[in-house]
Amino acid sequence: MPELPDIAAYLGALESRVLGQVLTKIRINSPFLLRSVTPPPSAFDGKTVRSLRRVGKRIACGFEDDLWLVLHLMIAGRLHWKPVGAKIGGKYQLAAFDFPNGALVLTEAGSKRRASLTLFGSEAEMMASDPGGLDVFSIDLKTFRSALTHENHTLKRSLTDPRILSGIGNAYSDEILHDAKLSPILLTQKLTPEEWQRLFDSTRAVLKMWADRLGSEAAGGFPEKVTAFRDDMAVHGRFGKPCPACGQPIQRIRYADNETNYCAHCQTGGRLLADRGLSRLLGKDWPRTLEDMEELKKR
Repeated sequence: MPELPDIAAYLGALESRVLGQVLTKIRINSPFLLRSVTPPPSAFDGKTVRSLRRVGKRIACGFEDDLWLVLHLMIAGRLHWKPVGAKIGGKYQLAAFDFPNGALVLTEAGSKRRASLTLFGSEAEMMASDPGGLDVFSIDLKTFRSALTHENHTLKRSLTDPRILSGIGNAYSDEILHDAKLSPILLTQKLTPEEWQRLFDSTRAVLKMWADRLGSEAAGGFPEKVTAFRDDMAVHGRFGKPCPACGQPIQRIRYADNETNYCAHCQTGGRLLADRGLSRLLGKDWPRTLEDMEELKKR
């Protein structure tokens, strides 16, 4: 799912292409995409784009007459900039937003249709849909700590809760926790002051680094390689590969359709976190440390 750095890259590319431009037409190719009834898509025809904004993991586009268009790309939704009048068809091209200088095309890979387009008749209505998470670049350490300790959850859950922090998901939470050298299952109310400082600094540093990197990669073009899995990430999506800091193999915890990646040596003092599926299967034979795992491999 595109997160804060990815959305920032999209917004940077869109600013030079659609800000101040007139939206001539919205073409919707999927009946599952539109999640609102009023105003209708036709209300946006001939309206000028006045502002672009990130709302959590959503892209909000403000038009004259206080009309707002909000795109939530979910897991597999992606944006593409195409020539004027680009045709859309097939099951992966969901919509096109036509401008005099090009067409913004929304696609979604896979069979599940999770991406959404919601249209609002005012900024107040649009902001009511905001989950309310804080922008980590607009708060200080005290506010950050207060927000994450309001309830006692794991760091992984708290970082990715859109009601607590804005724009952080599965991928960048893994990168943040690795940079901060903290376990994903450490409870927020158990952190020391020094660990809070590390987590706060890492959250801001990792998000800024990736936002800058993705923005630079798309400079002069359009972000066409937005993905949650990148070779230059430290741990996310790198199960079994060497940690860039210590060389030990990256570990994972799998659950539902997601997994958490971490380095046992750097983040958990060498302790392997129980994978829900494998630990149940192996029972008492589940390796507790990296050393235990190496011994198990030798058998």
